[in-house]
Amino acid sequence: MAAPLHLILVPLVTLLPIAFSNPRVEIVGRACLGGQVMNARDYSRAFHNITSWMEDQIKRKKMAYGVGGSSKEKVFVYSQCVDDLSEEDCGMCFSQIRTILPGCFPSPGGRVYLDGCDIRVDNQDFYYNSKILDNFVRCGDTASDNEEHIGAMEEILAGLMTNAPDNNGYATMEEAVGGSPEVYGMANCWKNMNYNSCASCLKNASDSARKCLPSTEGRVANSGCFMHYSGNKFANDVESQDIFLVYATYILGAAGLCLTAVGIGFCLGNTAYRKLQTQTQPKEQAMELEIDPSVQERSSQFLQFKYSTLQLATENFNEANKIGQGGYGEVFKGTLKDGREFAIKRLFTHGKSRSKDIYTEMDIISKAQHKNLVHFLGCCFTESESYIVYEYLANKSLDHILFDPEKKKELDWKKRLGIITGTARGLDYLHTECQVRIIHRDIKASNILLDMRYKPKIADFGLARFSSCDKSLMNTAIAGTLGYMAPEYLAQGRLTEKVDVYSFGVLVLEIVSGIQNNKFESGDSLDTLVIYAWRQFQTKTSSVIIDSSLDVEEDLEEITRTIHIGLLCTQEMASLRPTMGEVIEMILQKNTELPYPGKPFMMESVSSFTDSSRWHSIQSC
Repeated sequence: MAAPLHLILVPLVTLLPIAFSNPRVEIVGRACLGGQVMNARDYSRAFHNITSWMEDQIKRKKMAYGVGGSSKEKVFVYSQCVDDLSEEDCGMCFSQIRTILPGCFPSPGGRVYLDGCDIRVDNQDFYYNSKILDNFVRCGDTASDNEEHIGAMEEILAGLMTNAPDNNGYATMEEAVGGSPEVYGMANCWKNMNYNSCASCLKNASDSARKCLPSTEGRVANSGCFMHYSGNKFANDVESQDIFLVYATYILGAAGLCLTAVGIGFCLGNTAYRKLQTQTQPKEQAMELEIDPSVQERSSQFLQFKYSTLQLATENFNEANKIGQGGYGEVFKGTLKDGREFAIKRLFTHGKSRSKDIYTEMDIISKAQHKNLVHFLGCCFTESESYIVYEYLANKSLDHILFDPEKKKELDWKKRLGIITGTARGLDYLHTECQVRIIHRDIKASNILLDMRYKPKIADFGLARFSSCDKSLMNTAIAGTLGYMAPEYLAQGRLTEKVDVYSFGVLVLEIVSGIQNNKFESGDSLDTLVIYAWRQFQTKTSSVIIDSSLDVEEDLEEITRTIHIGLLCTQEMASLRPTMGEVIEMILQKNTELPYPGKPFMMESVSSFTDSSRWHSIQSC
């Protein structure tokens, strides 16, 4: 008679090495947010409920993300353990850290970093925001005067910086000094960081940790990663934690053989039935498109979502979850089971070649990381459609608010100026600070998304073009939205960053007036909003274009100056338009005298250019 399973397990368990608990709960750093929540008691209760739910999640997955609170004030919580902690130690570290963070209340939250785990709380969704906050550096009290020892510590820091991003954000190292290991190191990126963000974070952490030298121990913790080096071994061997799982696998495998004979008969019958059903019923789910492996390798820094994940998050792309539509597809709001929200843009493209084009485009866009650019998350391809996934912003696009008679009242002048300034900063980054120069080509209100605090983020890079030089891009299919395209681009196809400057100028005048350029009406049928604003400027009556819903008594001078800046951006001659960097200086340095704006482009007939749909001279992009 076969021995019971529990009798087999007993001797096997006794063979396992004894594991000593070490949840590493020493505090490395703590930071609280400014401000105060509306209802501290409800906020604290929501935090407690979320972290109670997260307890099981974090032990199983080493990380957890939860959302709760009310519709008026959400609570977002993220916590993660360092990868070497066991399930038990991770749970103990989380239990400790969740009792420390409430000390920040009634502020909206903050960040706490322990040696083995971290936690972050906010009333704004930060999960997809790769901006690094904090930089806590803790150095040991003991210093080394051994040059070989110091050199080994430097080798550890350099190695961790390069090894961790290539190993799913986690790496350990040890360096020998005098024949035996005397320096140990570990680096860990938080799971919401992509490859590039992880590498950048660890570089900063490595530079900060070097400031501890010649100290024999140093820690660096921030909202993106954690790095630790020491003369004492502190990290657990991840492989040893899995020994029990190996034994259990053998046991369960043996037990599984007993069920195989029964299972085979069932599977064969079920397979035959499903095959028959497939032949008699239409295909219900889109098949994923096989992409060239070289393309996938090139795109490893962003996620490739499964179609089933997007389908589930949008309730099969239910119209109730549709939040926008444009000339290239439609946008849906997606929600995962853990409460995370994101936006999914469904593009109507076909075939492998077009998918490769999108992959190449996303490779470049994913490298653009700025607080005023929508954070790109990943993609999905099927046989008939392509999907781009990016962060969801609660206030949707600017046009939903700005051109609505009632909603526009939410936008006082301070918020509108913030939107103008933030958009300018995002464009300046694309033009001058990104790894390659990016020209957006379609700056308009519907492509400016707003978060809960009305901070702007530039979206929709579907028409963006890239260049590593300062020359204009020629022989490019003309594409964009009529009413926002610069005259030299529309007439000659000459594409420079000044094309974006022109579109930005139109946007500025729209934000000030609350009127959409393509729907502007005046006594002169040939007038656009730009031409009308310039004529009013000529007669020193610019104030007539200011949105009547604005209270302008205290801000009239600043609003008039902003109109002036918008007109400088929409001058007919591209060479006269300022760069986006110069625009930012004009906005911030209010005492600087502005040049007189030249005339905008005057057409003999603009009536045919008032269609709000996109126009493409060669192909639909």
